[in-house]
Amino acid sequence: MPPGLPVVHAAAPYEGPVRAVLLAHKERGALGLARPLGEALARAVRAGLPAGGTGAVALVPVPSAPWAVRARGHDPTRRLAYAAAAALRREGVPVRVLAVLRQRRAVADQSGLDARQRRANVSGALDVVGGVTGLLGEVGRIVLVDDLMTTGASLAEAARAIHAVTRSATAPGEGAADPGMPGPITVGAAVVSASPDSFEINRN
Repeated sequence: MPPGLPVVHAAAPYEGPVRAVLLAHKERGALGLARPLGEALARAVRAGLPAGGTGAVALVPVPSAPWAVRARGHDPTRRLAYAAAAALRREGVPVRVLAVLRQRRAVADQSGLDARQRRANVSGALDVVGGVTGLLGEVGRIVLVDDLMTTGASLAEAARAIHAVTRSATAPGEGAADPGMPGPITVGAAVVSASPDSFEINRN
């Protein structure tokens, strides 16, 4: 696993019907699948929340490359984040979607790259848009969300970008001396699916 990867929960392994459904939504514009996939993502998010509540939760989608959004006609991860948030709200979880990450430089298509190449491809590629540290400070837990985790490189890079603007509870010693930055924020991650050999699937 790449350095800096937070604890990740997944709803299912990336194989068989799950793989087919994710690809249909992501690559073939089957947008009607967003709700059931969002509900699966919500289950993964819930698996990482402590019993008894956590206060406000923010789902932060890992952004797709601009060229990929243009080619697909939509941002699949952001769409699933909103669907997951709706499912969580129906259960009384105080959650909001904060699409605050952006790509600050171009990255290559990750498919076909090995783990080392993926880490190099996305290293330093993300940052947090300006003027949103106040929004991050209003939540007690940030959950990075994506549709799929293969090696964890994208989620680790997203966590790095969040840690750069917060005094994160998951990054002791990191963070800022700037008193205007948010206080301790727990950062986790959730995905609809993960490669079976990437980590032990949480089936809660």
